[in-house]
Amino acid sequence: MSRRRQIYEGKAKILYEGPEPGTLIQYFKDDATAFNAQKKGTISGKGVLNNRISEHIFTLLGTIGVPHHFIRRLNMREQLVRQVEIIPLEVVVRNVAAGSLSKRLGIEEGTPLPRTILEYYLKDDSLGDPLVTEEHIAAFGWCGQDELADMQDMAIRINDFLSGLFAGVGIRLVDFKLEFGRLWEDDYARVILADEISPDGCRLWDMASGEKLDKDRFRRDLGGEVEAYQEVARRLGLLPEGSANSVVNLDSARKARDAR
Repeated sequence: MSRRRQIYEGKAKILYEGPEPGTLIQYFKDDATAFNAQKKGTISGKGVLNNRISEHIFTLLGTIGVPHHFIRRLNMREQLVRQVEIIPLEVVVRNVAAGSLSKRLGIEEGTPLPRTILEYYLKDDSLGDPLVTEEHIAAFGWCGQDELADMQDMAIRINDFLSGLFAGVGIRLVDFKLEFGRLWEDDYARVILADEISPDGCRLWDMASGEKLDKDRFRRDLGGEVEAYQEVARRLGLLPEGSANSVVNLDSARKARDAR
């Protein structure tokens, strides 16, 4: 597909105008960032794996009635998605104490939470994506009360489904980030799931060993980032046994060919 006009570039993805009105092409990069982009690096092949994992998860969520922006995967790094008006909030779903929650509340990492907790963060890199409350959301009008209720209902439903999906392949879903957008149809907008769901935005731990299979390997300088992402893809049935490097190698060959 010929390259189209760039609409937006974020830390991990680029959005281009789509082939039809109301669509975008979402391109997955290998760039990796942490701590509000204070730490930067590259995980070779990450974009390929995230594209495939996110496609798989969004497709499954669609089968249980979760509305989302994903239409289809175009190639190894690109998806066709519906254009939405992104709601400026990140919804973080927490099942186990980890990361900033452990630091803020002094709870040992790995402690199961008494109930699933939803947190909200304002999407603003210049402010470091601060934690906000429902009161802030209502006061500043970042989304309506009905929209927030829809986001909460979808977040809990997605968590229930993904917790079971990952548990079935021996992975503990510790926490994860969701983003939502407004899909406009004439003068009416409905809230749907957007962005991606991948090891970039989830904490995924091996249930037997506790090994981290997500971007914490990059954040904490543990190494083995691409192998961890490949392991998640393999367990989800997206990579055949013994061919973990095939996707990355194919993408490297494609980029070399395109450069000639």
